[in-house]
Amino acid sequence: MGLVQKDAFRTTVISYFGILLGYLNKGVLFLLILSTAQIGLVNLIVSIGTLFAQLANFGTLYTTWKFFPFVRNDEKKHHGFLPFMLLIVGAGILLYSVVYIVFREQIQQIYLEKSPLFLDYYYWTLPIGIAYVVFMVLEIYLRSLYKNIIAVFAYEVALRGATTVILVLKWVDLISFEWFVALHSLVYMIPTLILVIYLIRLGEFNVRFSNIRIAKRLRRIIFYFSTFSYFNTLGATLVNSLDVLMVAQLIGLSETGVFTTVVFLTSVLQVPFKSIARVSTPLISDYWKHRDMAKMRDLYQKVSSVSLVIGLTMFILVWVNIDFLFSFLKPEFRDGIWVFFFIMMGRLVDMYFGLNGAIFVTSKKYKYDLIFTVFLIIAVLVLNMVMIPVWGIVGAAISTSIALVVYNVGRLIFVWVVYKLHPFHRNQFVIIGLSVITLLVGHFTQGLINNKWIQFLVESTVVSVVFLVPIYVFSLETETINYIKKAFAFIRSKIS
Repeated sequence: MGLVQKDAFRTTVISYFGILLGYLNKGVLFLLILSTAQIGLVNLIVSIGTLFAQLANFGTLYTTWKFFPFVRNDEKKHHGFLPFMLLIVGAGILLYSVVYIVFREQIQQIYLEKSPLFLDYYYWTLPIGIAYVVFMVLEIYLRSLYKNIIAVFAYEVALRGATTVILVLKWVDLISFEWFVALHSLVYMIPTLILVIYLIRLGEFNVRFSNIRIAKRLRRIIFYFSTFSYFNTLGATLVNSLDVLMVAQLIGLSETGVFTTVVFLTSVLQVPFKSIARVSTPLISDYWKHRDMAKMRDLYQKVSSVSLVIGLTMFILVWVNIDFLFSFLKPEFRDGIWVFFFIMMGRLVDMYFGLNGAIFVTSKKYKYDLIFTVFLIIAVLVLNMVMIPVWGIVGAAISTSIALVVYNVGRLIFVWVVYKLHPFHRNQFVIIGLSVITLLVGHFTQGLINNKWIQFLVESTVVSVVFLVPIYVFSLETETINYIKKAFAFIRSKIS
């Protein structure tokens, strides 16, 4: 875990700096400058643009993870693997751009009743989608080269910093809302340009199609894998997009603004897990290449244990102070409290089961993942159709959480049965029990102090001590303890 811990810590630090910018944008400036409906519109445009990118990538993301170790060769420019992937993505961009333009009226009809404002900004989803899909390809390529830092900086810091700038321009009335939407879409090109410049400096931006020297047999295997990978990844894509799209369709843009803002808050708690997974996933492909199941099992359990502790710690700290934190938002955001709870239940399971998806889709049994993906898509669609009209945005959160739990449990069982790999360790169940006790302690200590700031500090201190001290004293999760020690050592070294 040495390489994983080192890079994960750095990416976590950068990500949290980006999160601070993101909170400044979505938690402060968006609320000060834009109406709830305008917030919903902007986030709907981003969601559709992100969905476009996921559709247009044509399965190249997991394909890069799985096959790049087999073609990696600096002298031969990796047999032209990057231009080969870009060629596939180019076809995806062209296809879905045509679909998006040709079926404009049909797509707009979906939002005509509840979210008519979206119709005036329909095409501003395309710059986001095109820029983001190219960014994803370049980012995955860099991750396969074990270069993680710049991509994280580009997306988490540079993009959000640019968003802050245009928000300030809107705040001081230098630009209209129409110009804000346009610039907000165009700034998504900035991270992509940063990665292009970085690859050029590394000497890795070899994009001539004449460099493609991948054997025909391997190309067929790649196309075959990409097809299955493409449909498999649609499940995760739809979980992240369908709820937003259907809230906008069935309820309206104001509710979409509340829902997407709360979902952003939950993403803050996933940053350490995403940082660890970002570094760990390329290692999974390398372990498959060498059939090193012992190292894969060890990495699987360690990543799951670390993610469990970090995820539970952050969830507990937020949940026991949830009223305090939401007191800074507009009154209409109060409905988002239970959205946060249910979304986080699904996310915690996703974090706990850690690398099961990466192990599954990069294995020889990747085709079977399509079964789980089809189930996930149907489950999300049906549950949203049933729950959103009844419980609104809370119903969308419940449906997403249920789908995530069932999806992850199914994948976990398959990997366990077929490859005898699982993330469990007995200490993890002690930690889960300890988290329940901590939540109860936090519940009974609420409202003891009238000053909400002092109550927040006391509450946070009490639950941190109750949860983290036993983990440290009894060494319930050694990787987390070592990770924290190394983090403090790194900070001390930089200060000194």
